[in-house]
Amino acid sequence: MTLQQLYYAIMVAEMGSMNKAAEKLYISQPTMTSAIKELEKETQITIFQRTSRGVIPTNEGVDFLMHARQLYQQYELLKDRYSGNKNFKRKFGVSTQHYSFIDKAFVETIKYYDTLDFDFAIRETTTKQVITDVGILKSEIGILFMSDTNRKVLTRMLNENDLVFTPLIDCNAYVYLYKGHPLANEKSISLEQLADYPCLSFEQGSDSSVFFAEELLSDNEYPRSIKATDRATMLNLMVGLNGYTLCSGIICEELNGTDYVAVPFKEDEKNKNITMEIGYISKKHSIMSDIGKRFIHECKVYLGVPDDDFKDDAPSDN
Repeated sequence: MTLQQLYYAIMVAEMGSMNKAAEKLYISQPTMTSAIKELEKETQITIFQRTSRGVIPTNEGVDFLMHARQLYQQYELLKDRYSGNKNFKRKFGVSTQHYSFIDKAFVETIKYYDTLDFDFAIRETTTKQVITDVGILKSEIGILFMSDTNRKVLTRMLNENDLVFTPLIDCNAYVYLYKGHPLANEKSISLEQLADYPCLSFEQGSDSSVFFAEELLSDNEYPRSIKATDRATMLNLMVGLNGYTLCSGIICEELNGTDYVAVPFKEDEKNKNITMEIGYISKKHSIMSDIGKRFIHECKVYLGVPDDDFKDDAPSDN
């Protein structure tokens, strides 16, 4: 098994075609086919299923390609760092559910480093994609929450991707809405009071199961429901339609402004409040980078969580 074979397999998976991958790499299609066949022979698995429209990874192939990407990415980092490439930039990425405090922590992290030396990326995306991004090392850290509703399913997915969940903070449900909403001045709000208003939630693509929802109490039935894909649209819907969402109540006013309020959710016999455990996911047995440690530190600073292990005088990665 060679790094070249791994790279070929990665490119075939990305292009969905051996012919297209061969064209992109400026090699012949027979050479590509032969390399993949030799790789499959050595690994004793079928990495790709051949179809009339191209190739798709098998279940075994998906697992193999995940590890191949990890290995090849580490090789590229090693090569760039020690090849004398003066234009080399370290990469740091975070994939996250939609939390404004993560933006704040990301901003504070970037301030500590020289943007000339780093390529930064923050990806607000679906729950499943957060797990996938960290699983294939597209992002070093992922941010999501667990509760009694989704813990079993998410834990299984994390184990399948060789990931570990580390808690940051526990929160109960809050109703998040525009300050001009008729219920904005209530001390607490029940679902019965919200019946006449649309419940807003983040779309999870084809994975619309309650296990992947970002909002608390997502397994309840809501007579009025609207989905959005980004926070800006959701905030506009709160203003224009008196919509609301159920969230952690952790709102960054510095970035979101003061036009929105979080009111405690009032539980009843049928609709009990639940605890959401917000935390971060990372690769098992991996050593977190200095910039990753600082990002987690900035999250804890904003959340008011002690971080006794963090050394503020730790050297930066540049």
